[in-house]
Amino acid sequence: MGYIRPTRLTDAFDALDAGASVIAGGTDWFPARGDRIAPGPMLDVTSLAECRGIAQTLDGWRIGAAVTWSDVIRAKLPSAFDALKAAAREVGSVQIQNVATLVGNICNASPAADGVPPLLALGAEVEVQARAGERRVPLADFITGPRKTTLSAGELVTALHIPNVPEGAVSAFQKLGARRYLVISVAMVAIQLRPTPTGWKDVRIAVGACGPVASRLSALEQRLTGTTAAPRVTASDLVPLSPISDIRGSDGYRLDTVATMIERMLADLS
Repeated sequence: MGYIRPTRLTDAFDALDAGASVIAGGTDWFPARGDRIAPGPMLDVTSLAECRGIAQTLDGWRIGAAVTWSDVIRAKLPSAFDALKAAAREVGSVQIQNVATLVGNICNASPAADGVPPLLALGAEVEVQARAGERRVPLADFITGPRKTTLSAGELVTALHIPNVPEGAVSAFQKLGARRYLVISVAMVAIQLRPTPTGWKDVRIAVGACGPVASRLSALEQRLTGTTAAPRVTASDLVPLSPISDIRGSDGYRLDTVATMIERMLADLS
């Protein structure tokens, strides 16, 4: 087993061609290996310039693949990013937040990944690099199932792109677990909206841990647009959620929890 930490993308692609496994913080990758020996070398992307930093661009924000959750917490970002910052504080311990990355969170593609709902609400796109060039994929299309993404052999995620958010947009994130911290989610909700004198605009609601992938609630978003008070959330508002029943909670409990969380969060954001 080797360890490769290149400073050039071409060297990173050489490592991928040699069968290297990509890591940044490694906080998901190492526990998943358990006692098994890694099948090939490890490719550490944290020294690639293309993977570093948070920067404002003409069309929004770029968050490099080596950016940690602690970096996000410390960054000066618009209020629409408050949900992402709140999720950052829920990712493991402070020690984990100091090394774990947002991009690692989405590439791990857990249905309970804390970062995915707020990133969906922000309309995030995934920057994927290969020798042939770069492509961008909406996050909603990038994660295709539990532990599954659209990444192909020889491709590397180098950043997330967040489009410009409407002026005055606010956001919030809540997570329910068996205890307050260091727990896998039973359910989680991220909401982003823009309050105006004539009602809410640009409403986005994303839910995680209630299906094979996190989902936006498009029908509920449309119903809330133009309203000024939190309505009762019904079962039809929660399509396309499809939670499982497991040791953490039943499917019905998860749906009831999400409805209550949305109602309370909307009331707080009013």
